Amino acid sequence: MRILVTGGAGYIGSHTLIQLLREGHNVLVYDNYSNSSPEALNRVKQIANADFNVCEGDIQDAGKLNEAFGSFRPEAVMHFAGLKAVGESNEKPLEYYAQNVSGSIELLKVMQRHECRRIVFSSSATVYGNAKYLPYDEHHPMQPTNPYGRTKYFVEEIIRDWTASWGEASAILLRYFNPVGADPSGRIGEDPNGMPNNLVPYISQVAVGRLKHLKIFGADYETRDGTGERDYIHVEDLARAHLAAIEFSEATTGCEAINVGTGGGATVFEMIKAFEHASGQVVPYEIGPRRDGDVARSLAAVDKAERLLGWRAKLSVADMCKTTWNWQSNNPYGYGSK
Repeated sequence: MRILVTGGAGYIGSHTLIQLLREGHNVLVYDNYSNSSPEALNRVKQIANADFNVCEGDIQDAGKLNEAFGSFRPEAVMHFAGLKAVGESNEKPLEYYAQNVSGSIELLKVMQRHECRRIVFSSSATVYGNAKYLPYDEHHPMQPTNPYGRTKYFVEEIIRDWTASWGEASAILLRYFNPVGADPSGRIGEDPNGMPNNLVPYISQVAVGRLKHLKIFGADYETRDGTGERDYIHVEDLARAHLAAIEFSEATTGCEAINVGTGGGATVFEMIKAFEHASGQVVPYEIGPRRDGDVARSLAAVDKAERLLGWRAKLSVADMCKTTWNWQSNNPYGYGSK
């Protein structure tokens, strides 16, 4: 299948790319490298022992998108491109709405122009907001608590309306919980620009000596140890979910939202302890105030993914920490250098 992958050089995109190539798909990566590196794509080629097409461009650039679609003629799209930091979205909401919402609208317009009917969208559990009940299932009310979550919610609704207006279209909205970990090779992994916004890359940069200590945003939540609890999922499991979703989209029309998580959770303190065990390093931390937009607990109901996609997560928190440390210790400064 010919698949256009927006944001394919990013953390989740690059790991999914390996899976796509190993399955023999023909891929075009479309990325502006705003929070990624072309080096990731070079390493993917080596890991998968396969080549693919690359186009540097922004999803807000309708002309560039149109050129890419015209030359590659994709049969489906995996849409990862977008800004993704909760804290930053509170500071720069207009940038988030422009990139995530307006960019996605441009992408859908070009897809329709070129009669590309299938899309797998990188959504987020942040669309749910504060829990009315746990675990979150796909029918949980959607009341996101930050601009990032609202952009994901709005794009979901736009895609839902788009598929409703085009009877032959198929869309799978994958609501990620907390992706972590790295490819077992240690050659690719999460490499955020600037200060990490997510817990595990923050921990790993402290463990490798890039940062002095971890800042914990709140230890007064109603959880078993006061710190936030999250459903962490290994990025390799998440990549497999995308393969299952694109295969499912071939046999169906309409729009389906599907959680992608493990169904279990770990607190910040528990993740620190697990990472210290995997790395053999001490992770010093200090506790600060809560961060705007964060929720106390986030756990996934995962039965729909198993029922529709035949998919279930296989890898553990220990696997997540081990592969993250393998990546970070072999690449202390990510894809760059000090």
